[in-house]
Amino acid sequence: MNKIPNRQAICDVLMEKAKEDKDIVVLCSDSRGSASLTPFAQEFPEQFVEVGIAEQDLVSISAGLAKCGKKPFAASPACFLSTRSYEQAKIDCAYSDTNVTLIGISGGVSYGALGMSHHSAQDIAAMAAIPNMRVYLPSDRFQTAKLTEALLEDKKPAYIRVGRNPVEDIYNETAGAFVMDKATVLAEGTDVLLVACGEMVRPALDAVALLAEKGISAGLLDMYCVKPLDKESLIRAAEKVKAVVTVEEHAPYGGLGAMVSQAVGSSCPRRVLNMALPDAPVISGTSREVFDYYGLNGEGIAAKAEEGLKLA
Repeated sequence: MNKIPNRQAICDVLMEKAKEDKDIVVLCSDSRGSASLTPFAQEFPEQFVEVGIAEQDLVSISAGLAKCGKKPFAASPACFLSTRSYEQAKIDCAYSDTNVTLIGISGGVSYGALGMSHHSAQDIAAMAAIPNMRVYLPSDRFQTAKLTEALLEDKKPAYIRVGRNPVEDIYNETAGAFVMDKATVLAEGTDVLLVACGEMVRPALDAVALLAEKGISAGLLDMYCVKPLDKESLIRAAEKVKAVVTVEEHAPYGGLGAMVSQAVGSSCPRRVLNMALPDAPVISGTSREVFDYYGLNGEGIAAKAEEGLKLA
């Protein structure tokens, strides 16, 4: 079982690249431990900025560094980064087109028992609504590493959301022949299509196997690139099936499900069912306990896929 969380994969890539690239700068809001970035701060103190619990300053300082030619990666809990510093993300990063990568750590319900104040169930919708802001939810450590490497090579603003805990490996070192802004096809299907992002990709993959046992052919897209949404791959896969099921660790409004429904509805109408967290305060518990409670697991996703086929 993998013991390396996605946040550590980001740190590992940044540390390796920072040996040669002195323009890489990491910033934290009193969150270096939570972000697994303490080793970077220790190894490259001249390329690390601690702003304290001041998320707005974190984003604005990052934007200023980007305008000076630096490559800033700013890490803070997703629940705070996507709300407290929303205006700075909109104006200083997106509107000003600065080369800032915002890293929302402990995303979704990762903080568990700390409850709704520390859950980030709105960040996909919020960040995706900002013009010129890209939104990524990598599904495992290998994909996270490839995404981080790719973001080091471009100069556009982006928001990455990663969870707190290790997730089971989906890929290997090649990350499924990773291509920037292209969804990864994890399974081809002719009955139902599953579209998932972030930590929901693993249970969706489990659902594919459970459905196969019942003679149901399920396709699966790892839509880590929530924005820009890979509509080409989505429509190509949706055209082959009778129903589509989206799965996300997010509120039911404005996230992956809404984007997929809009794209499928306008290009190849199919029944689309969205699996997400409820439009209500989420129960407290570990990520696994919360997922199981709301049916965001292999069994729950498979059951929703069967429901979608009956409605198609």
